[in-house]
Amino acid sequence: MNLYSRGDRMFVWVNMALVGLFALSTLYPFIYIAAISLSSGFEARAGNVVLLPLDVTLAAYKRVLSESTFWISYGNTFIYTIGGTITSLLFIIPGAYALSRPQLKGRRFWNLMVAFTMWFNAGLIPFFLNMRDLGLLDSYIGIIIGFAVNGFNIILLRNFFESIPASFEEAARMDGANEFQVLWKVFVPLSKPAIATVSLFCMVSRWNGFFWAMVLLQDENKIPLQVYLRHTIVTLSDDNEFGATLLSSPYSVETVTAAIIVCSIIPVLIIYPFIQKYFEKGILLGGVKE
Repeated sequence: MNLYSRGDRMFVWVNMALVGLFALSTLYPFIYIAAISLSSGFEARAGNVVLLPLDVTLAAYKRVLSESTFWISYGNTFIYTIGGTITSLLFIIPGAYALSRPQLKGRRFWNLMVAFTMWFNAGLIPFFLNMRDLGLLDSYIGIIIGFAVNGFNIILLRNFFESIPASFEEAARMDGANEFQVLWKVFVPLSKPAIATVSLFCMVSRWNGFFWAMVLLQDENKIPLQVYLRHTIVTLSDDNEFGATLLSSPYSVETVTAAIIVCSIIPVLIIYPFIQKYFEKGILLGGVKE
């Protein structure tokens, strides 16, 4: 017996078609960039590449991977991403735990102050002057510490902590646990989905960090991959090589740029599937209170 009416089946098929179109629209930019990176410089500059690579060549990848600056910037990006994410969690987890405690004096005020930073800040110039006065310009520690805390991540994790049943905390306190033990032995193990979600936000933000890295870092040996990508585009765009030998050049600004982008997203594509299962769960549970 068919439990679904004709209208229900039509609704399901329409939804599946819309989801499929949305998936294709999401995947197409990645496919296009990969196709550009594998195409010859002439085909890419002429705008002939639409879906599949034309005149396939690895010249752009050879150009990128042969540059020592690329590998230095790649390593710097890992330093900023891993070091920054760990540092952020060391601030965010205790901060979110403190704001979730009903016994915190002035709890509403402190929560308001954290939320306030999500909409308002001192501005670009005051922040730059503050970083300069603290001696954090052109340094690894400046990028790692200067952007360690984000109000949204604190509030997200705070909501998750508030959703944990009070009985777990009460049982730990009956066993003589103090605040630090309650946090690290009760709340942190129970909050793996939310912590994984916050970690993902921090990692993606650090990995894609561009503007402040460009402003604060002058030493080319300290720049991350995104700043290196901009430097490469500017350098190749000003290079006479692509004006005089356009027809014979095996790569172009477009193909080299695409190759760097492909190389930059590979670690994210590798890591994301392992923590995707925590992502939706962390978001949903973070908004539910007991």
